[in-house]
Amino acid sequence: MLPVMRVKPDHVAHDQVGTSGGREAQTRQDRLQDVLALTEAGLARLEFRDLLIELLQRIREVLGTDTAALFVLEEGPQELAAWAAVGIDEESLRRARIPLGHGFTGRVASLRQTLTLDNVSPSTVASPVLWEMGVRALLGTPLLNEGKLIGVVHVGTIGERGFSPEDAELLELAAGRLAGAVRAHVLAGERDAADLLERSLRPSALPKFPDLELAARYIPAERAVGGDWYDVFSLPSGELWLVTGDVAGHGLAGAIIMGRTRSAMRAYAFLGGPPEEVLALTDRELAHFEPRAVVTALCATSEPPFEEFRVCSAGHLPPVIATPGHDADLVDVRPGPPLGAVPGTARSSVLVPFAAGAVMVLYTDGLVERRGQTIDAGLAELRSAVSAGHPEAVCNEVLRRLLGSRPPRDDIALVAVRKGGGEPGP
Repeated sequence: MLPVMRVKPDHVAHDQVGTSGGREAQTRQDRLQDVLALTEAGLARLEFRDLLIELLQRIREVLGTDTAALFVLEEGPQELAAWAAVGIDEESLRRARIPLGHGFTGRVASLRQTLTLDNVSPSTVASPVLWEMGVRALLGTPLLNEGKLIGVVHVGTIGERGFSPEDAELLELAAGRLAGAVRAHVLAGERDAADLLERSLRPSALPKFPDLELAARYIPAERAVGGDWYDVFSLPSGELWLVTGDVAGHGLAGAIIMGRTRSAMRAYAFLGGPPEEVLALTDRELAHFEPRAVVTALCATSEPPFEEFRVCSAGHLPPVIATPGHDADLVDVRPGPPLGAVPGTARSSVLVPFAAGAVMVLYTDGLVERRGQTIDAGLAELRSAVSAGHPEAVCNEVLRRLLGSRPPRDDIALVAVRKGGGEPGP
């Protein structure tokens, strides 16, 4: 049990818990255990918010309080927002935002300790709805999940009430179950949002060139949405841009940074600079607006008649190139540091000849990284799978050989381009 701290100890009187009080507390704990055992079943039959309201209602009944409220920490501004409440004007409560450390709820969150308060007033609570409705005493505890602060749950009474250690223990038990339910709901929502964002940012169609054939694939990870992406676009000058990238991290945060990086690279490319300049400008933007982000990226650009590609890497694995009659090989490009790792780094590019019938493949590391296998082994497998065939056939063969029927542990982005003059497409 978390240590119980009283906000104003000189004003609080504990309930005296003797033998009969111990039996009563045990009975209440048994009842609460029964209530919270319904959480999993409730998730299946109730909408999430309805489930929260039902749980808060039962917690209020078990503890014999007049109010119960759940606040969840918002990641960006680090403020607590009311998600559900019973016995309180919920709409008024939901409009409030409570900074960490501010008022009773903010103190419970910042200290990560169970607190009691017997003097609810404008000077002790952040939301006026509590003291305006006559709440006199509060008991609050933090919601924690694997050491991470999720939010706060508190209960209140209108009459005189001294909360006991048994009350605190019951509320902590409830908070543990609420934290798990809230965290699962947030993660599910983030996965859905990240998946939707990634889908919206993929090119709706690959550009068409009379002398080039293009193909691309995106294979999402089995369990988590990552920050891998590919981009293929042309500029008004007719220049072709091929990009693959990978944001360190997963989930919605990674997908958001991926989207911002992709948009920045497109905007800077439109200015007409070479890939090393575009990556340097994107690096500066990330360092300013996303100082904790780390992104690998690789750009390959070519202009008609597409006889060579200019390739620049920011910590990304090199492309594979295959020409008719020759084995595929890695492009000899020196990778600079990832974007965001060493802001202000000078970047360089290399020119790669691109003969008729040649195929170049860009990819992300999820394609070649395997547990128990070195990255060199994965790259060797990739080289053996790439040939100077049609890009669609090349993508299919690469995924068949390196992935097979296994769902990937990490996202995979794959782009292939061939210069006309080889075999017809499938």
